[in-house]
Amino acid sequence: MRHHPFGNIFQTTAMYNVYNNTKNYSPIKLCAINEVTGEINGVLLGVTMREMKGLLGKGILGDFSTRSIISGGPLVSGNSIDTLSEMIFEYDKKVQKRSLYTEIRNLHEVKSLLNNVNNYTYEDHLNFLIDLAVSEEDLWRQIHKSKRKNINRATKAGVVVEEINNKKMIPVFYELLKETYKRVKVPLSDMTLFESAFDQLVPKNMARFFLAKNEDTYIGCRVVLTYNNWIHDWYAGALDNALSLYPNDCLVWHILKWGTENNYKVFDFGGAGKPDVEYGPREFKRRFGGSLVNYGRYSHIHSPVKIKITDIGFQLYKKCSL
Repeated sequence: MRHHPFGNIFQTTAMYNVYNNTKNYSPIKLCAINEVTGEINGVLLGVTMREMKGLLGKGILGDFSTRSIISGGPLVSGNSIDTLSEMIFEYDKKVQKRSLYTEIRNLHEVKSLLNNVNNYTYEDHLNFLIDLAVSEEDLWRQIHKSKRKNINRATKAGVVVEEINNKKMIPVFYELLKETYKRVKVPLSDMTLFESAFDQLVPKNMARFFLAKNEDTYIGCRVVLTYNNWIHDWYAGALDNALSLYPNDCLVWHILKWGTENNYKVFDFGGAGKPDVEYGPREFKRRFGGSLVNYGRYSHIHSPVKIKITDIGFQLYKKCSL
């Protein structure tokens, strides 16, 4: 439903293909069809993710780490609550035996719809949206002066940003991601997610991969998703020993400039955490001058017992990652 007012990349066939070619990912796509006209009244694309490896070569944690994510959906014609409820009900039946929980990640204000869905609980979740329909000068002025200084320092130090045009560079990109995710002790999806995104999305102008480089060393990376004049910040990483060169600042500024030059309307920073929970990246994102929004998330726990076991397992995982 490309022309739906909330249409987004996460509810497209292209993203289904990305998930379908990613190790430990299983996409699920549902469509609501009008039996009389044959028209599509709704779409729902979600994915189950089994991201945590078992300890000591066993699959214990893996069996208890499968979650279900629905980003930017469901999309329904006419904001039909009945259609939306039926689609989520059918989706839950498909995932409840293999997922700990389902989380609906909203990209727009949809509380009037999703508040009517049974068994789903709302939680506040913040994000920053940056208006790209401005001049580069205005874009620069709205960035906090500390970030402007960092970007200028990095430029003087010789940091440059390159776009990845060859799949052979994805392992370089992935190694930078791995270092960051290891530092924050969060499991990272398999490299096939990014290889698949490069294969499926880049040729359709639906994704861009970037690397920050200083001299002969790649020091940072970022990938964004591009769809319907909207840029979605997806994954980012940087070398620990190169943070003083501000690769993250340079990459974001490069992407913002690119977005404005290519007539994109919005840069979506991809989330800024819960309002009442400390979250380091929130301050980083805030200083780029976007508007703070709270579209929230909805979740439904399919297995409360497994959730408790997983919480214990995740703490073990973090200790083993030290």
